[in-house]
Amino acid sequence: MKAMILAAGRGERMRPLTDHCPKPLLAAGGKPLIVRHIERLAAAGITDLVINHAHLGQLLEAALGDGSALGVRICWSPEPPGALETAGGIRQAIRFLGENPFIAVNGDIYCEADFASLARISARLSPDGDLAHLLLIDNPDHNPRGDFALVEGRVRADEEPRLTFSGIAAYHPALFAPLEAGKPARLAPLLRGAMGANCVSGEHYRGRWIDVGTPERLAQLDASLRGRIGPVR
Repeated sequence: MKAMILAAGRGERMRPLTDHCPKPLLAAGGKPLIVRHIERLAAAGITDLVINHAHLGQLLEAALGDGSALGVRICWSPEPPGALETAGGIRQAIRFLGENPFIAVNGDIYCEADFASLARISARLSPDGDLAHLLLIDNPDHNPRGDFALVEGRVRADEEPRLTFSGIAAYHPALFAPLEAGKPARLAPLLRGAMGANCVSGEHYRGRWIDVGTPERLAQLDASLRGRIGPVR
């Protein structure tokens, strides 16, 4: 089982913090966000990782190297300036991820998801069946309308009520086969097409999660992890 950490975003809403530091390297509770992902993946037995990067990617590689200091093996997937969007970045990295299902997680979130459970679920993905399994969460204040509906374990694009996609999922590489490597591509249209074919399963994740999208949310998460305030959601 391999996992991909998506770390190529520019982090415009986090400026000026991201002018000189890639967003996933921003620290909360004394530890970079991306290191927290790596540690949780490693604890679940997932040690073969692919990480994409664009903005200030050299700083990510300098900080994490080959991953050996954290007990993992990192393969880097560089992208051109401006990056390739989420689906395009994954398609570019398929050559490293291989032919089996894999986990993907946004590098700019904090979460306490059970990656071992997600790895077990991913084993049932196939080119002729489900192509993706998404973790959906209660809608946060910054996304009150949500993204997709969850109906008896199936993710639907146009039903209600909606939940928010957490940025954590398992995918089969076949989902990205229609895309051209090296070209930007958004993930939502690809997922909606698979949902229309009833090829996306999901679950409602109720654990701790935060999209660290602004300096204010980063500061709140930092305070929470240091025990100065209650959990941030």
